[in-house]
This record gives sequence, C-alpha cells and structure tokens, in this order.
Amino acid sequence: MMWLAWRQHRKQALFTVIGLAVLAVVMVPTGLAIRGRFADLGLADCVSQGSQTKDCGRAFNDFNSQYDTLLLTGILFLVLPLLVGLFWGAPLVAREVEQGTHRFVWTQSVSRERWAVTKFGLVGAVTLAAAVGYGLGMAWWLDPLVAGGGRSRFDVLFFDMQGVAPIGYTLFAVALGVFAGTVWPRMLPAMAATLGGFAAVRIGLTAVLRPHYLPAREHTYPLVSAGGFDEGQLRGAWTLSDGIRDASGTMVMPGAQVNCPPGSKGPGGGPCGEEFGAGAYNWLLYQPADRYWLFQGIETGIFVALAAILLYLTIRRVRRIA
Repeated sequence: MMWLAWRQHRKQALFTVIGLAVLAVVMVPTGLAIRGRFADLGLADCVSQGSQTKDCGRAFNDFNSQYDTLLLTGILFLVLPLLVGLFWGAPLVAREVEQGTHRFVWTQSVSRERWAVTKFGLVGAVTLAAAVGYGLGMAWWLDPLVAGGGRSRFDVLFFDMQGVAPIGYTLFAVALGVFAGTVWPRMLPAMAATLGGFAAVRIGLTAVLRPHYLPAREHTYPLVSAGGFDEGQLRGAWTLSDGIRDASGTMVMPGAQVNCPPGSKGPGGGPCGEEFGAGAYNWLLYQPADRYWLFQGIETGIFVALAAILLYLTIRRVRRIA
C-alpha cells in the first residue's frame, strides 16, 4: 500500500522538493546579503539599545531603502499553505471518486481505513517537511528586515508567513482539502470549498481570537513628558488599542497619542494637553513582544487540532462513500 501511495504522489513530492530547492537558491544568498548589510551598518546595536541617534536613523533609512522592496516577495508565502491544500489535499479523495478508481481500490484486500491512514500519512509527512522548511527559513530571512524597519513580528504579514505557524496552516489546509473531497467528491467543488473554508477560518481566527490568546497588558504615560513611550517595554509589541483617557479613565480621544515636551503650548495658547482636562493621560493596550513565540505555538496548536479533527471526520466519511 505504501508503494502504491508513493507511486501516485511521487510527482507531487518531486515538484515540492524542486520548489523548496528553488526557494533556497533564492533566499539563502539574499538572506546572507541582508544580514551582512545589517551588521555592516551597526544596526544590531541600534536595535538592542533602542538608540535614536542621527547615525542610527541614517543607517535605518539606508537599510530600508535598499531592502524594503524584498518584503513584497514574502507576501507570496501567505498563500503557500492554501496552494498545498488545494493541490495536495483536495484531490486526494475527490479525484479517486470522480474517476471511479475508488471502486477498484476499496474492493481489494486493503481496507478503507488502512488506505486512508497510509495516504494521509504520506501526504502529511511530505507536507510537514515542506512547511517546516519554508516556515523556519522565512523566519531566518525576515528577521533583519523586521528589525531594520522597526516593525513588530506580530504584524499580520510577518506573523503569518514565518515561524511555526505556517506548519499549522499547511496541515489544516491539507486536512480541509481531504475532508472537502469526501463531502463534495469532485475536484472543482472540493477545491472551491477548501478555498472558502481556509480563508474564513484564517481571517476569523486572526481578527477575533489571536488578540486574546493571553490577557493584554496596559501601558500609560502622561501627556507632557520628555520620554513619551517606554521604548524598552513596547519595542516590537503588538498595540491592540490606544487613545487618551481623562482623569476618571474615560476614553476622550480613541486612536490618538499626545507627547508634549515640558513647557509647550497647546492650540489654544494654554499648556499643552489642557483641552483633555487635568490628569488626562495616554493609554495603550498591547501584547508584549516576548510573547511572539508563545502566540505562534498557540496558533499552531489550534490549527493542528483542527486538522486532526478533520482527518478523523474524513476517515469516518470514507467508510460511507458508496
């Protein structure tokens, strides 16, 4: 059974290996060049110390002007898990049923359960290897670009295309495609269901659940201060909400922050910030930067669990296909 499964999917495996090899040929040299430039400009010290000197600012500008356009190529990795689900997962059962070959396969000595476990196991192993390769590879490649641009790794684009999260996305996409093929045993309907289901779950989870994996923290600072943000505490953090609150804690201006130098005047000629009332302050709700890998692990676990549930349901449905 394993030999038959391998013969059926060896072309897909070969194309996957070729794709990863091409990716490595492109990403490794550019990644080394990016990291070399990052080190030559001394940006590692600027980032670690939170330095805002003119020299650091000039170095950041030079680095970003040279490499910012490369971030556009990373957007392609947002759709890779979906593509794997469409072309690896959706045809697995749907193609057998659509072409009628399931009648021959499932009347042999191999049971339906063994057929399903073997096929799903082989495809899952190849999928897992590919996802680990490009997920961790992208984390290595993106690291200096994220740091050099003063961005947060929690940013939707950066969070979703690197680390261990793509492993969960890819396994879920494949499992969803396989399950869709048992519900709609035709290639095109199964692929359409995979596309719609994957997009709905990803968008819904990102917008609704991700900000609340762990309780968010609050940060406040006065309207009039020489320092403003606490760079050490908030560097790389994910800001969920911010605004200006009055002395009672009521939000008086959402989505705004005021940082008045001591002794500065406001629009009306009085002390800066007096229009918000005495005791007003800046307020932020955020997820700390050091929770990044924990959030990655939580999200990966959610998608792996969903994939396991879908595969269980798939095996149950395979038993009922005529």
